[in-house]
Amino acid sequence: MTKTPNISFEFFPPKNMAATFGLFETVNALHDLKPGFVSVTYGAGGTTRTLTHEAVELLHKKFGLNVAAHLTCVDATKAETLAIADAYAAAGVSEIVALRGDPPKGAGGFTPHPEGFANSIELIEALSETGKFKLRVGAYPDPHPEAADENADVKFLKRKFDAGADSAITQFFFDPDTFFRFRDRAVATGVTGKILPGILPISSWTGVKKFAQSCGTPVPAHLDDLFTKAGDNAEQLSIDLATDMCEKLIAGGVDDLHFYTLNKPNLSKSVCTNLGVTSA
Repeated sequence: MTKTPNISFEFFPPKNMAATFGLFETVNALHDLKPGFVSVTYGAGGTTRTLTHEAVELLHKKFGLNVAAHLTCVDATKAETLAIADAYAAAGVSEIVALRGDPPKGAGGFTPHPEGFANSIELIEALSETGKFKLRVGAYPDPHPEAADENADVKFLKRKFDAGADSAITQFFFDPDTFFRFRDRAVATGVTGKILPGILPISSWTGVKKFAQSCGTPVPAHLDDLFTKAGDNAEQLSIDLATDMCEKLIAGGVDDLHFYTLNKPNLSKSVCTNLGVTSA
């Protein structure tokens, strides 16, 4: 029998009132599964910085969740970024997902603020020095679009842990072997911290393909065929595929799973139920 994993969820900050209700509905549907933590993202270019902060405080205070707030280097000075971190600490938030962050749309690439952090390593070091936070970072089992070679992401992850990271959360992937190969390379490089696989139950195959292409994640041809033929059964197919991948990850020694909910709780909750994670 598959052992029951520890789980966590990622949410988007709401951009308007309708989205606020959507976030509440998502959290209401998932919080009774007792996630170890939940994270709240930043929009590209830091566009949801204030909304993220408000959502983090709300989830922490109203729902009593352990919230890991995303914090990026984009379009802010070091002082401004650390002031945001201080505000999180003052609100009782003790975890941060420290990321370089995506550049604003149309920017063509990341350019550090003249008075800001040059990359995620500098941000992690500065946050670690405060002693206030448990730090989680990003990891890329498939090569990041800016990576020089397939080992570049592993080497950079090692630097993140050396800088003070406590654990890493991967970008989503389609094949559990992709995660296992990355984990093995990371261990061989000297990474000893926990690496949590990021799981994306597929709510829209068209949308996921587009997102995958933008972040360098290879799209398996057989999935294209499966979703083309699925028709009205696409949701059940998504649940079955995600459940199967999670079971294989658990069988391969994974204890923790991080679900990208896209603020749509039903798929993630169904997969968790299949894995034995319930509110009972």
